[in-house]
Amino acid sequence: MRKLKNSELDRLNVDEFKEAKKTPLIIILDNIRSLNNIGSVFRTSDAFLVEKIYLCGITATPPHNDIRKTALGSTETVNWEYIENTLDIVKKIKSENVKVISIEQAEKATMLNEFKPKENQTYALVFGNEVKGVSQEVVNASDMVIEIPQFGTKHSLNISVSCGVVVWNVFNKLTKSLK
Repeated sequence: MRKLKNSELDRLNVDEFKEAKKTPLIIILDNIRSLNNIGSVFRTSDAFLVEKIYLCGITATPPHNDIRKTALGSTETVNWEYIENTLDIVKKIKSENVKVISIEQAEKATMLNEFKPKENQTYALVFGNEVKGVSQEVVNASDMVIEIPQFGTKHSLNISVSCGVVVWNVFNKLTKSLK
């Protein structure tokens, strides 16, 4: 088995990415501290053609060297916007018929493996602060909460890992339902 060269991967260029049909997913980052986590979320969002990222609160914005280091150019492809208050963007996009889902451990949370996205529905996935998680007021305003099942001794995953797991899972389910 031979590893493929980057030139053999048949990836979109920046202009093709901007014109491509996007996955009906929006990412909301609620007060993320780590610039590396932010960059990783950009890369994941690029990989799965996410519509947009909202960077909220203390979440840093491009251009920044530490974001660029992990984003590897995806800050130039993925549409993003800074919003000071996470709750403001949650309320706004809910009024546009976007279903807001906090990724958190909460009472009555739906396990990720049990989540069944609907066709023709855009979802906004909210990922929270590395220590405090998604703020309670944002959880309260969400349409639902999804929890990633975990079986070890730790209580959570790194936000960039959580984003990768959830976005891949929802992307996979959405693309299967569209076929």
